[in-house]
Amino acid sequence: MSGIPLGVLDLIPVVSGSTAAEALHRSIDLARQAEGFGYARYWFAEHHLNPGVGGTSPAVVLALTASATTTIRIGSGAVQLGHRTALSTVEEFGLIDALHPGRVDLGLGRSAGRPAARTGEQAPPAATRVVDGYTENGLRIPDRFSFAHLLGHPRFLLQQKLLNLPGAEPQDYAEQIDDVLALLRGEYRSPEGVEAHAVPGEGADVQVWILGSSGGVSAETAGRNGLRFAANYHVSPASVLEAADAYRAAFKPSADLDRPYLTVSADVVVAEDDGTARELATGYAPWVRGIRSGEGAIPFPTPAEARALPWTDADRALVADRVETQFVGSARTVADHLERLQEATGADELLITTITHDHAARVRSYRLLAEEWQRR
Repeated sequence: MSGIPLGVLDLIPVVSGSTAAEALHRSIDLARQAEGFGYARYWFAEHHLNPGVGGTSPAVVLALTASATTTIRIGSGAVQLGHRTALSTVEEFGLIDALHPGRVDLGLGRSAGRPAARTGEQAPPAATRVVDGYTENGLRIPDRFSFAHLLGHPRFLLQQKLLNLPGAEPQDYAEQIDDVLALLRGEYRSPEGVEAHAVPGEGADVQVWILGSSGGVSAETAGRNGLRFAANYHVSPASVLEAADAYRAAFKPSADLDRPYLTVSADVVVAEDDGTARELATGYAPWVRGIRSGEGAIPFPTPAEARALPWTDADRALVADRVETQFVGSARTVADHLERLQEATGADELLITTITHDHAARVRSYRLLAEEWQRR
């Protein structure tokens, strides 16, 4: 499967007993090593008010990482446009491209909590057949998880208050994407016909990606504009197939892309053997529980700390779909899972996210996977 490139999605995890500064140094070190392992891309996610996640500003971290690497593509996975403007986004990534031309991926996403599909529309069913929670080739597709309980959570409301200017109305997402593309092309005109030119930004040699977790507006917008699309199996495994299908159904060729181009994310942990990998992944369930409960990701615990945390049947149900679809094991075991994911989705690339408490184990996980992938 070496013909299918692997990329890295980094949340800049803050582990228990460490600091955000240490997390940032470790992520930059991982980016440098991932470049040597042969990974095609290194993306940073954007999250806020999560004690266990240091990735709050992809553009800032990308600027730092670009100087520590030389060839690997770097990008956002994704900029949350709900609390940004098209102009500020284009200018920020234009600055990075000015010093590191031809290496920058501008991944765009909607802010958490906004509806996944247009009102009254039903996402199309996935074309790939799913029986009893599995595709024909054995990929796990769990029941759909609802995030509705988070919309009124006090921390969610606080995040919206702190990220958005008082009284500001978020721009329609599809319109905002249109503005980003027009600014990059130097074709922006206001409704009154006034031109705007983003310098730096206009003419930047960046790849624009849309990230999405369903077959709704993100997939449709990516397809309509002839853009690359990233489907989030690691966030919403239940809807990854419909997201891929909706993107392809909506795709129209563009000057940049003549056919759909898809990457799919997966959460993995690789070690020398399956048992060691399972031990390294012990902290994943309580870490996801923090996110799913609305309290925010906790600093990633050691296996011993994770086992000491209280745990209930309700907790298990809250994280079951994510735990069931995390690929954990030896390099061969995980690569087999990734092959099934690629086959079921028809992905052109795969995007790997790995979190362990120990930094050396995290680096080793990426190295072992890259070595096995290149042998296939």
